[in-house]
Amino acid sequence: MNLEAVMKREAALLLPTYDRYRVLLRKGKGVYVYDASGRKYLDFLSGIGVNALGYGHPAITKVMARQLELLVHSSNLFFHEYQGELAERLTRLSGMDRAFFCNSGTEAWECALKLARAYARTRRNGSKPSWRVLAMDNSFHGRTFGSLATTGQAKYRDPFMPLMPGVEFVHYNDVDDLRKKFDSSVCAIGLEVVQGEGGIRLVDKQFLQTARTLANKFHALLIFDEIQSGLGRTGKMFAYQHYGISPDVVTIAKPLAAGLPLGAVLTKEAVSRSFHPGMHGTTFGGGPMACAVAIAFLQTLEREKLVEHAHKMGNYLREQLEALQDRHKAITDVRVLGLMVGVELNSGELAKTVVKKMMERGVIINRTHENVLRFLPPYVIGKAHVDEVIEKLDLVLAEEEGQINTRAQGKARRSIAS
Repeated sequence: MNLEAVMKREAALLLPTYDRYRVLLRKGKGVYVYDASGRKYLDFLSGIGVNALGYGHPAITKVMARQLELLVHSSNLFFHEYQGELAERLTRLSGMDRAFFCNSGTEAWECALKLARAYARTRRNGSKPSWRVLAMDNSFHGRTFGSLATTGQAKYRDPFMPLMPGVEFVHYNDVDDLRKKFDSSVCAIGLEVVQGEGGIRLVDKQFLQTARTLANKFHALLIFDEIQSGLGRTGKMFAYQHYGISPDVVTIAKPLAAGLPLGAVLTKEAVSRSFHPGMHGTTFGGGPMACAVAIAFLQTLEREKLVEHAHKMGNYLREQLEALQDRHKAITDVRVLGLMVGVELNSGELAKTVVKKMMERGVIINRTHENVLRFLPPYVIGKAHVDEVIEKLDLVLAEEEGQINTRAQGKARRSIAS
């Protein structure tokens, strides 16, 4: 089936939730995907941070093939051999004590919010209950109602109001605003250590330290959303490890099961005691196939030293982008932590055009927060891949800036003539 036929079928049958690129993907191999005509694209978005090992990694395909013949789904009414091992690995890597497995990042965030409310009840001791949640301006936590309620971007929230009550937004990295809004009625403060959809913005260490101190003071939970930044993306296993500050709860998903749906909530022992059987659950989350693949993913990160490699490649990409910034006034900022990269341009329309032109040249990136080019490449990229992206981005920016200058000169000549 060709692209036009696929588009026609989708237009007639699917809910209109995505503006898709006019590309019909057929397969992936390494750091490349291929469309139906056989053209290859260097994927510097990796399925929005999901395909951290690229495509067709032998360690993943081997486990998938083996488990497909054994057991794909069993439900959480029974035990299987992988959940415990995966939880052991994740708690050791994160410094947490317990895990809950679900299907996605937004489900993980919903679970974290429920934990916060439940934990507050266990600590009430007859006093006024704590139930307010502090969230961040410019944040993004998912598409479900609790996640939307704590997402600090009106364009996502407004069509579905009213949402979960009790949420107040804090200016990201504004310590004074955080102190002003934090009191004994707060049960949790939730934030992304690196705001992904918000334009690759990093939390300040002072802000994070203040959040930790206030959470301790008021017996509230500090919840980190590491759905996009976790599991090696930033050059450490978790982004908060760059700061030496530990949360009470952390949510993860995206690359965990190498393309299969799997999210997780990791939490401290004291927090976990606020849940008991029947308070939360999932039909599909933590199934044998997804957990077996997730174990293979973590083993591969360790065996191939890919977290360290992500750190190294991130530094190289930063150097090249900063050199590019020196040549192009259109680049107003470069923000990099490992392989989580944002290039801010001086125009949303320019960013939209650049994404399209890069696609035409066989490179996949995307635009977030209107004017930020987002790079989330697979951890297995090399310098040659970075060089290709930089070369093509340089050409695209030069071409667009040239056209902008030409239009400006033409406008000036017309103004003089009139």
